[in-house]
Amino acid sequence: MTDRPVILAGVPTQNLSIYRRTRFAVGDTVVFIELPGEGTFLILRNIEMDRARKAGAADHIHAPADFAPAGGLSGDRDTANAQAAAELLKKHGVSEIWTDRALPMLFTHMLTESGVVVRCDPEMGVLERRAKDEHEVEHLRKAQRMTEDVVSMACRLIGAASVGERGELRSAGEPLTSEFVRAQINIFLLHHGMDTCNSVVAGGPQGADCHDRGSGPLRTGEPIIIDVFPRDPVSLYCGDCTRTVVHGRKQDIPDPVVRMHRAVVEAKQAAISATRAGVTGEAVHEAACAVIREHGYEIGLPPKGAPDGYTGFVHGTGHGVGLDVHEPPLLDAGGPELVVGDALTIEPGLYGRAVGGIRVEDMVIVREDGCENLNTIPEGLTWE
Repeated sequence: MTDRPVILAGVPTQNLSIYRRTRFAVGDTVVFIELPGEGTFLILRNIEMDRARKAGAADHIHAPADFAPAGGLSGDRDTANAQAAAELLKKHGVSEIWTDRALPMLFTHMLTESGVVVRCDPEMGVLERRAKDEHEVEHLRKAQRMTEDVVSMACRLIGAASVGERGELRSAGEPLTSEFVRAQINIFLLHHGMDTCNSVVAGGPQGADCHDRGSGPLRTGEPIIIDVFPRDPVSLYCGDCTRTVVHGRKQDIPDPVVRMHRAVVEAKQAAISATRAGVTGEAVHEAACAVIREHGYEIGLPPKGAPDGYTGFVHGTGHGVGLDVHEPPLLDAGGPELVVGDALTIEPGLYGRAVGGIRVEDMVIVREDGCENLNTIPEGLTWE
């Protein structure tokens, strides 16, 4: 129980902090209020009230009409929810309330207009979401197993392709494109009960931009980044895994690609070895950067006028993952101290316009004396 009044508002399937408090998924705006000594309150559409009661979403379940102001509720649902929240707080004598970083401005406006002082605690709920319990870890483990399965499928599809006259890959006689592989990823995810995502399938020079989703034909001998990050629609927890695949025989892979891949895999292992409770996210990032530098590559975005041969590690080593695919903490400069239960991606990468990109990503759970790696699939370049 909180020692201060708290309000959260938003759509629980989008604002996952509300979902984590209530464990109740609904597609309309709700209001969650916690008052010291009085319990938790949930304001939501009347057609959802029975479901919310059965789910035990809060101690007290209400529709906005239960707290209609003297002039009546607005016909706009979000405004009506904000009006009802203000009336509930007035009824309970609350003159000051705390919220997190995500409260919609509409609610701040309505509460302020009613005389309630709204104060923001930017760290509210952040540490609670970071420190996953074992139940949450099992949700992540399940999501990651399915994510690995679909990444493996995509890598094998590329590895088994035939080659056209100009080096373009073909599957069943048709061009193998980023769009086709991405579609196969989504079909696989839906077939296995996962939500789809905007996966990255970026080959050759496109992979030099670490967030380019990829488009057009894929080619033999070029690195192809496969990055998939779906959500389990039942638990709402996410998976996140990246592998880089090159079509062709291992001995035919260009040497620059082999050297980049070796550096990235070693950097990933160094970061994993450095990950444990009490270590900072910055220290984990520096462990990866040290390996990248030892292999002769740069850290950071290419400076203006950099040659095409510039190859660098241009992003952080990873991020938190859970109900959202990107959550605190960051494994980067200024990254905070890690806590037991942090779920993290470890994903160093190297990028250069002349070659493309290499990224390899695992998910780990922080423990007192190290971390648990949830990944099991190979990290090599060939998937013949």
